[in-house]
Amino acid sequence: MSIYEAALKWKDEAIKLRRHIHQHPELSNQEFATAELVAEFLTSLDIEVERIGPTGVAGLLRGSGEGPVFGIRADMDALPIEEQTGLPFASVNSGIMHACGHDMHTAILLGTAAVLSERREQIKGTVKFVFQPAEEVMSGASNLVEGGVLDNPKVDAMIALHVWPDAPAGTIALKKGAMLAAADAFEIRIVGKGGHAAYPHRTVDPVIIAAQVISALQTIVSRNVSPLDPAVISITQLSSSSQAFNIIANEVRLGGTVRTHHPDVRSAIPKQMEKLATAITESFGGQAEFIYSKGVSPVINDERIIDIIEEAASSVLGREGVVYLKEASMGGEDFGAYLEHIPGAMFRLGTVAEDDHRSRLPLHHESIIFDERAMVSGIAVLAETALHFFRKEQVIPSRHLG
Repeated sequence: MSIYEAALKWKDEAIKLRRHIHQHPELSNQEFATAELVAEFLTSLDIEVERIGPTGVAGLLRGSGEGPVFGIRADMDALPIEEQTGLPFASVNSGIMHACGHDMHTAILLGTAAVLSERREQIKGTVKFVFQPAEEVMSGASNLVEGGVLDNPKVDAMIALHVWPDAPAGTIALKKGAMLAAADAFEIRIVGKGGHAAYPHRTVDPVIIAAQVISALQTIVSRNVSPLDPAVISITQLSSSSQAFNIIANEVRLGGTVRTHHPDVRSAIPKQMEKLATAITESFGGQAEFIYSKGVSPVINDERIIDIIEEAASSVLGREGVVYLKEASMGGEDFGAYLEHIPGAMFRLGTVAEDDHRSRLPLHHESIIFDERAMVSGIAVLAETALHFFRKEQVIPSRHLG
């Protein structure tokens, strides 16, 4: 039986699991029922289960001999969205929805575990299945790493997939190198001198200062960053302390996000932001406070792992089922936390249903649906990639960067 045929065999069970998870979504760090379902299913496959933190789950599938450890990760958390899909298995938890496909990810990885559990003799090493909480709040991966998910035994490489509403169901999309961006946050507090709006000359207007700062920040990407290095600075929040139309505020707060791919650009941008905000504010007679919070790391795919995924995927889907992305995304994903320590890669799994426009809606939309027919491809590609890794392991140095 081929890997694809094995995936087809587990299709109905995987869909059943997915629909249950979809119907009972749980928010970040509250995935208790989902984690229990995952642990019970892995146990039924005679896979060792380890609980990491309140809701993290890892499963160890030991093969027929000594060898490297290959990790596969799925995220489990849902979003605070009121579902409007009208599906018969729509969320029964008010205000919570699996609108980013993590129900698909979890069920696909459970299906992968089932397929590989029947092929232990082909595994010269160990497969670690990582079911991660709290991706949506961008803390789950780093928490699992701190909790030792890459240790005991040490993981040598890791992969993950993400459903994608821009590609036909069952196809996969690959990208070598940078795939997703680092996602950082910032806040700037501008303190001026408030007063009556009829007498602005007696004030230091923080709104005017903020307007100048906002305009200046937009020059960083165009004038301080190489045109060849992707970067985004978006101001998404702006508020003042004024509670009336005729009062000039004492202070203004603005905030937003910075997205980058390269470490040097990520390091340089906040320095220039603080320099501009401080200089402009002080030139108007105000004071500025700059707060910068580093978020998730960029997802930088290891070329060797991508080559293995491509070879494995082509063998089960055919060459026509595999494409390469032309450009990276400025979106963020906390999978990069694992890749700071070990080589790995993430790829996209198309979920567009030709006959339902809702499958083309953007992720996090209240009405988005995912074509379940893609699950077979997801299971088959993950499982075959794992088997290819053990056959090709000699070209991937066994390492743990710690």
